[in-house]
Amino acid sequence: MKKIPLFFIVLVCMLAGQLKAADDFLPQSRWIGSEHSQSTPNTWLCFRKTIELPSVPGEMIANIAVDSKYWLWINGELVVFEGGLKRGPAPGATYYDRVDMAPYLKKGNNVIALLVWHFGKNGFSHVNSGTAALLFSARASGVTIVSDKNWQCSVYQAYQNTEAPFPNYRLSESNIRFDARKELAGWNQPSFGGKLGPAIEIGFPNEMPFGKLVPRPIPMWKDSGLREYPEVVKNETGDTIRCRLPYNCQITPYLHVKAPAGLKIGMLTDNYTGGSANNVRAEYITREGEQNYESFGWMNGHEMLYVIPAGVEVLGLKYRETGYNADIKGTFTCDDAFFTELWKRSARTLYITMRDNYMDCPDRERAQWWGDEVNELGEAFYALDPRGWQLAVKGIYELMNWQRPDGIIASPVPSANWCKELPLQMLASVGWYGFYTQAFYSGDYSFVPHIYEGMKKYLHEVWEVDAQGFPIPRPGDWNWGDWGTDVDLEVLTTCWYYLALKAEKEFALYLYKQNDANRVDEMMKRIAAAFDNRYWTGTAYRSRSYKGETDDRSQAMAVVSGLAPVGKYKALLKVFKKEYHASPYMEKYIMEALFVMGEPNFALERMRSRYTKMMAYPYTTLFEGWGIGAEGFGGGTINHAWSGGPLTILSQKLCGIEPLKPGFKHFRVAPQLGMLNEASAVVPTLYGDIRVDIKKQDRIVNIHVIVPPGTTAVVVLPAGKEKVLPPGSYILP
Repeated sequence: MKKIPLFFIVLVCMLAGQLKAADDFLPQSRWIGSEHSQSTPNTWLCFRKTIELPSVPGEMIANIAVDSKYWLWINGELVVFEGGLKRGPAPGATYYDRVDMAPYLKKGNNVIALLVWHFGKNGFSHVNSGTAALLFSARASGVTIVSDKNWQCSVYQAYQNTEAPFPNYRLSESNIRFDARKELAGWNQPSFGGKLGPAIEIGFPNEMPFGKLVPRPIPMWKDSGLREYPEVVKNETGDTIRCRLPYNCQITPYLHVKAPAGLKIGMLTDNYTGGSANNVRAEYITREGEQNYESFGWMNGHEMLYVIPAGVEVLGLKYRETGYNADIKGTFTCDDAFFTELWKRSARTLYITMRDNYMDCPDRERAQWWGDEVNELGEAFYALDPRGWQLAVKGIYELMNWQRPDGIIASPVPSANWCKELPLQMLASVGWYGFYTQAFYSGDYSFVPHIYEGMKKYLHEVWEVDAQGFPIPRPGDWNWGDWGTDVDLEVLTTCWYYLALKAEKEFALYLYKQNDANRVDEMMKRIAAAFDNRYWTGTAYRSRSYKGETDDRSQAMAVVSGLAPVGKYKALLKVFKKEYHASPYMEKYIMEALFVMGEPNFALERMRSRYTKMMAYPYTTLFEGWGIGAEGFGGGTINHAWSGGPLTILSQKLCGIEPLKPGFKHFRVAPQLGMLNEASAVVPTLYGDIRVDIKKQDRIVNIHVIVPPGTTAVVVLPAGKEKVLPPGSYILP
């Protein structure tokens, strides 16, 4: 039997107690900084400490916390490239990393050096502590290392702000300018002959302004190292070099040049104004002679642009790709190249919208909007290895840790400059496609006891129901149902609330809260019994106060929630063939509804018609809206993972792979190929990969299934018969 990865078990334990004050830091450790630091935005600090070791320990875990990011060298070797997570696991709390130093240590003197980047401002996914500082603690047999006044620390004056334009207000990151004329050459190397200033002690662990220390619940970043660009092209005037990237990715740019002092090189990507807002860019001011530099603030795009002034000789350009440390292990292919490519672009879009948190986009905001996250976490189970699933658990804790005293939950979090309740997104978050999908598909229910009471408070104290038991629509801070027009908010509210109750009932049963489960079950029955009477017009579902065109989203949610009976499917199919109002965010549920209704042919036809224009662009990622510019919705980014619904639908519904027990320990394969003749999918699980190949020829369907060790499968054959399979490889019928 395949063992559950140790990493997964460790994360569960870490998350379960994450808001307890951490005792990993030695009591003598202190938050330290520079006496010359004013904690202004975009402050960079150099820290350095020399220690003597009588021998090399087998393991020496360093606990490292900063506001906001750090780079770690030990004995001149780069050990961590961008450590730290954006701040805010809960109000007044800070994440910290755990790094094993032992492989980089030696007997005798050892030099520890850290470069710390203090954002110094709030953003849509970061809460500023107001202080640039480092907390460091490590111990092994007979040896302790703590951050205190005996460290050296200086503000790194070579790092500066650029002139305008600046990144838009949603981003906590600043543009980065590095003036090489002020470089502290070799400050992070053992051979450094200079001296930094003295460190000052600022505070104790687990005390303000940094607050409780929470262990990092996700892996350190994947790091490609420096790579050559696949393609480098100069423009006609020679002042801009466009370097093609292999796909839309998160990168840091590197340059090797020869130049006189004082010339400015610009660095930005083709996504610099992605989403109709200025994002991040970088500048480098040359010193005299041959020099190289890597800008440490990540950007994203399909191309890296270097703006080279006259007098600069370019000797080499490279990039480093970093990102969330999980692999795209899931696959989907079929005999129609359009759908194969659509799945691939969906997966690429999912990956590029992951880092410190799930985000709506990696350029304009980098913010943890929960409508986006619900779609993303569902995609992750069909695309990523199990390490990728943990980012949603981090988000769940953050969402509920930031719950307001009155029970309201809001997003994006962590945020101190914009956080509002979008009622329907919040219902989606705590509900069937959000919290429940995360628990059931991963098999990890460890977060449920920690969030259950907050979830219950939101659903029953914040929300009120009318005499028939239907939720009373609430304006919240922004009553948003979807981009686009013709949104029937009342019907959508009822469906999302019903699905939230469905998730609450399952969690109550898991926690042996039978009275809660019974109460919620009665609420669901009342809604289901009266739903058609309240909303069915004879041709579609719509609320009495709604005056727009029939809303395709509302019909889909009625189907996927189970509130629409099978007898209504024929009429609803006519609606889906006529109405096209949903944005890519809600289109996912329309596609799912069509498969639930047993309409795979039209599901694929509609999927193709909706995505054809987007797929015609030469990008590797999917958009916020159906097009760019005026058709972009909300600013119109070209990398918005809520658009990746086809990934889930093609693996889950077309190939038919769905869990029947938590974690895919028992799963179903019920393909609906529709107009396709062949389709294959790989779905990663804790037990190994599920593999399904379906081929249809002359009305005969062959299904090849690989059932991983420790699991069982039920395969639904074309005639409707079911066959239960133990672990192994099978060809059916």
